[in-house]
Order: sequence, then C-alpha cells, then structure tokens
Amino acid sequence: MTLEEKLGQLVGFWIDQGDEVVAPLAGEMKTSTRFEDAIVHGIGHFTRVYGTRPVDPIARAEWLWNEQRRLQRETRLGIPALVHEECLTGLAAWQAATFPTPLAWGAAFDPDLVAEMGRLIGGSMRELGIHQGLAPVLDVIRDPRWGRVDECIAEDPYVVGTIGTAYVRGLQDAGVHATLKHFVGYSGSQAGRNHAPVHAGPREMADVFLPPFEMAVRDGGVRSVMNSYAEIDGVPVAASREYLTELLRDRWGFDGVVVADYFAVAFLQTMHQIAADPGEAAQLALEAGIDVELPTLDAYPALIERVRAGLLDEAVIDRAVTRVLSQKEELGLLDADFDSPPRQIDLDSPAHRRVARRLAEEGTVLLTNDGMLPLGPEARRIAVLGPNADSAEALMGCYSFANHVLAHHPGTEMGFEIPTVLEALRAALPEAEIRHEAGCDVEGDDRSRIAAAAELAAGSDVAVVVVGDRAGLFGRGTVGEGNDVESLDLPGLQRELVEAIVATGTPVVMVLLTGRPYAIAWAVEGAHAPAAVVQSFFPGEEGGTALAAILTGAVNPSGRLPVSLPRAAGAQPYSYLHPLLGGPSDVTSTSNAPVLPFGHGLAYTTFRHEDLTVPPSVGAGETFTATVTVRNDGERSGTDVVQLYAHDPVASVTRPQAQLLAYQRVTLEPGASATVSFEVPTQRLAFSGRDLTRIVEPGAVQLWVGASVAERETTAALELTGAVHVVGAGDPRIATARVTQAPAPASSDGVAAPVPATVR
Repeated sequence: MTLEEKLGQLVGFWIDQGDEVVAPLAGEMKTSTRFEDAIVHGIGHFTRVYGTRPVDPIARAEWLWNEQRRLQRETRLGIPALVHEECLTGLAAWQAATFPTPLAWGAAFDPDLVAEMGRLIGGSMRELGIHQGLAPVLDVIRDPRWGRVDECIAEDPYVVGTIGTAYVRGLQDAGVHATLKHFVGYSGSQAGRNHAPVHAGPREMADVFLPPFEMAVRDGGVRSVMNSYAEIDGVPVAASREYLTELLRDRWGFDGVVVADYFAVAFLQTMHQIAADPGEAAQLALEAGIDVELPTLDAYPALIERVRAGLLDEAVIDRAVTRVLSQKEELGLLDADFDSPPRQIDLDSPAHRRVARRLAEEGTVLLTNDGMLPLGPEARRIAVLGPNADSAEALMGCYSFANHVLAHHPGTEMGFEIPTVLEALRAALPEAEIRHEAGCDVEGDDRSRIAAAAELAAGSDVAVVVVGDRAGLFGRGTVGEGNDVESLDLPGLQRELVEAIVATGTPVVMVLLTGRPYAIAWAVEGAHAPAAVVQSFFPGEEGGTALAAILTGAVNPSGRLPVSLPRAAGAQPYSYLHPLLGGPSDVTSTSNAPVLPFGHGLAYTTFRHEDLTVPPSVGAGETFTATVTVRNDGERSGTDVVQLYAHDPVASVTRPQAQLLAYQRVTLEPGASATVSFEVPTQRLAFSGRDLTRIVEPGAVQLWVGASVAERETTAALELTGAVHVVGAGDPRIATARVTQAPAPASSDGVAAPVPATVR
C-alpha cells in the first residue's frame, strides 16, 4: 500500500454533512474536501449515511451498494468502506424504531431484554449495510446537571457494566460491531459542563469510571472503542497513550479498533491547545492509540507530510491500518460483492415494537402513590394536562433520529407510529371523558394558560399532569448533548403548573418524561404533593402506550431508580457510592441526602425480603453464595428487583457506605415466594489499594437486601479470610443469580389457590 492508501483507511468521510448541528462544532469543522477527491485512494469509513438527514432507506441502500462497488472498481486496492451509524436508542435513521433511552435501560435492571433489543437494532443495521454502531455509552453518572445523562445507564458502575455489556453482545450477535463511548471519564466533568476538565484521581478512575469498560472488553468482547473528549488531570484522553494503549490494549487485551469521537483529533489543537497544528494533533492521537479519525478527514491526512519529513515512523501508521483491515475482514467486507441491495425492509417491525414496549414498561418507576394508582372505574372524567401530554418528541431522547435530526427538517413525518400519552390514555380508556390542556410549554415564562388547565382539572375526577424535558442538542431543548444546567428545578413554569392543579383539590398524578432526575422534593414530600408521581426516562415509541398501561393497571410497574433523586443542584455531584464524609453528617450544615434513593421503586403490590443467608466466612478472591427469600404480600402479581448490597466497615482506604453487589428481577403471583441465590465473586468487593493495585482485602463485610439501597430489610455478616487477593485478568467480575419459585399458596381447603395471569 502507498502512504496515501494507508491514510485513506484511517479516515472517514461525512457525505451528507450540512449546516445542521448534530455534533459539537460541526459547522466550524465542516470539511471543504469533495467526496470524489476523498475516496481516490480508498476510504476507511462512510459516516452516517442513513443518519444525517431523512432519506428513504431502500433508495439510500441502492446508493450505498453502488458506492461500495465504485470503491471496488475504481480504487487500486478495491477495499469497501465501513459504514457506521448512531444506535443509542435504536438505529438513528428515518423510519427506524425508537427504543427507550439508556437511563430507562438502567431503570429496568434487565440485561437480557437489553440484549434482545441490541439484536433487533443490529439486525436492522446489518440489512442496510451498516457495520459499526456508535453505542453503548458506558459513562457512569456523577452529576445530573450534565446534559448527556439521558445517554447514560446508571450511577452504579456494575449496573452500567452489566447492562452495557448485554447491549454489546446483542448488537454483535447480529454481526455489527459495537463501539464503547466515551472512554473514559467524560461524565465526571467539572460542574456537570460538557467537555469541561475532569479532576478525578486515579482511584476514582479505576474503581468508578473504568469497570464498565473493562467488563464490556473482557466479558463482552467488544470490537470498537471511542475516546472521550475529556481531559483528565490536564491530559486529553485523545492523546493519552496511558489509557488508549497501555491500559486498554496492553493490560485488558483489547484487539479491536479505536475510533475518534467526532472532531476529537482536531480538538487537540483547537480546544485543548496541546498541538500547534493539525499534523501535530494527528500524530499525538495516532501514537496514543486512535486508529481512525472520525467523522471526516480533518487532521490525519497531514500525517503523510510528517512521515516524509521524518517526524513520524510509518510503522505507527501500519499498525493502525492493520487493525482497520482486520476489522473489515472480520465483518466480511473484503469478500462482499454488493450485488443485492435490500428491496424491502421493516425497520419498525412488530418484534421491534414488542421489545420497545416491554422495556418502556419495565423502565418506568412509580416514585410515590397514595392509592390513587392504578386509575379505577370511578375516574370517569380525566384531565390530561401538561406540555408533554400530547408530545411525541417528549417520549424520545437526544440521540433519537427525531430529536437529533428531524428537528432540523420541520414538516417531515416521523416515519413510524408513536402515540402520545394523551392518545394512549384515550385508547386505553375509551369510555372515559378525557380532556386536554397543555397549561404551559416545557420552557418559557408564558403562564397565560395555567388557569385554564387548573379549571379543567377542577371539573375532573383526576388530573394526569405530564411534565419534564424536551431533548435536543447545544441549546436546543432542555437536556441532551451540550444542554447542561445550573438548576435541577423542572424547566420553565412546570412546577407552577403542577402546584396550581394540586391546589384545585382534584387528585393529581404527575408523570415525568425526562432525560435526567430533577429536584422534586416538593412533589414527593409534604401535604401538598401530588397523589402519585411516575418517572419515565424518555421511554421511546411505545412509551405512551406503556405509561397508559401502567396508569390504568394493565401493567404493574417494576422499574427502580438507576440514579439517586437529587434534593438540590447545590448538592451535586452526588453518588450513593459515597464514603462516610461524602454523605450527610454533623460536620456540615448542608445535606446532600437524596429525596429518594438509588434502587427505589414502588408497585401495585408489596414485596417482603427475609432470611438473607451467607456463609460465615470465605477466602478473599473466592466466590460465596447469598440466598434470600422474596415474597409477594399483595393481591396482584408483580415483579420485584432483588438488590444485594454490601459495606466494608474497615478498609485500608475509605470505602462506600453501600455498594450494589448483585441484582435480579423476580416475578411473583400474589402470596407466592421465591428464593434467590446469588453467586458472588468476592472480586465484586475489590478496590484500588494504597499503591493502586486492585485487591480484595480480608475483613468483615456487612450485607443486606432491601427495596432500595436505603432499606435494610434482612441483613447478614461475612468474613473475608486469608491473605490480600490481587485481582488478575482472569478473575470473575459478574455475579450470577438462580431463582427457585416456592410452591403456589394453598387455599383454606388445602387446594392450591388459583392465581391470576401474570402481569409484567
């Protein structure tokens, strides 16, 4: 290969890049290179062929197949391009299914369902000739003010790792390479500001930010990784050989391809200011371990002159090219003939919608309920109010195609069915009189319609008020990439709207459609709070239908908070994984105690946890069994999320007051019980010691199971014995669970009582 041919394989080209802002500084970074010139020597990636503007998928596939044949015919080496797309909430393309945002995945605590979703998304991508998906996001939530929280899974690294790894496996089962984002530390940005510096120490990096990525690499076999925009202690990750090579490849054994986040290579010059020109920025990134520059060829072409000037060893380029060609071979690109583009394709099939609905149902969290929910037959006149009640856009996250791209194309149809909450409630309750008034907008200070909404509520049996966010980018919307906030109050006049409706005396159900948790103590605590509060994190195309099913009782809610519900913006950053002095204490006059804790979530039944049993001792580095009984004490079938927590009360470095060790969804009929047996490697208790070696330390451990991290319904004690165990590459990282259902409860005459059909 000539040097030009090698460099061609290390860059992408954004064919449809227009004036719309769908990436940071996309307008300023727009390339002047023509497509025909960019592919003369071959090209590594085609960037977002389907996902930059609304295009008919079949027509676009015909174009793509022609361009791939053109590369085979008209370039000397005949190497096709790898096609990548965003796929965080489904394939980001027109007419494709839109699933719940990742924060809802975390709330569902259901890795198997997330893997099933990944297989469906990957199947759609593969049919369209897409080879690489830019997901999942494995950033651990540290500060809800950060705009990209809706792209994240949880504030707990283990939940992020298990669910993110499940998505990786699902996508790659379909023959599409997943790409981990954003390696690493991105979500720890100062004051929750996008692209701000990260001041995390090496122990926080090792024990909080890195474990999800390690799981996806070592346990999930992920084939691609994308760098973080962050700088950590003054060193941008895009120029960090320590993270991108020494850790990722040399220690973890990753042998796939590292791609640049969009414009991250050029940002080394323009935003981080550690390079004098594009060539120096390119060399810093390449030598650190970034193989491919995305989305287009801004800096890497300058490497040709640096090689010829003797500033860069060509072997460094060869190493990256070898990785790229190996990836193309693995994906079957080098043998593809591109003779048969798809003639028909259903990107939103019944299978897509079934999984989208299940995930929306499982990811919805019932925060409070005084008995108002589920809505009963007495609710004949229902006021459905709020700015998000009749908004399809409010059901989707920032990286959905509708909010990411279609927002720049007003008048273009969604391309798929997405009933709003209002429409879904009318369909679910055809006999009820349902009236609607928005009351206010998501943003803004126009309160002229609040009185009309309150009047409508006053004449109704119940008011369902749907409030929250509108996802967007860089100032368009209230949450999403670049939409960071100083306050965690509901945007605009939405709190005023809810309080005006509550003041009418009509029972109020507040439904939150958001991309972050908000400070809503006023709606959770006190005599003037709504009768019930439901939290749904951008639940996708079936979200309206799922919410209607939950509100009416057709579905029993089972979601749990994947992030603590904050009390105030001034208490951030906060994580339940805090040491003693990281939480409320007598040595400070301010409290950062959350309004509701990590893991909290109610149902239309009640669950009891009892008889937590563990062995008295186990060797450090070994595995122990923890068993617990969970019982459905209510009158409806339902699903519990059994959560096993631990605390190490004395250690060589400060440890969290609580840490989730394992979790498992369990569905039970009324009166039924089950035994959950967790096989827990003691490596789940590992941490970075004084010398930053990852260890399992002997000593006493407290364990408990409860309805959330804050509730210790049943407890046990465990002693880790023996010498300090140094965690190695082959050590297990994941707990497993086995559920044994007890026999069905008997009636008073000794005959097994009939049980109703299971309601998810």
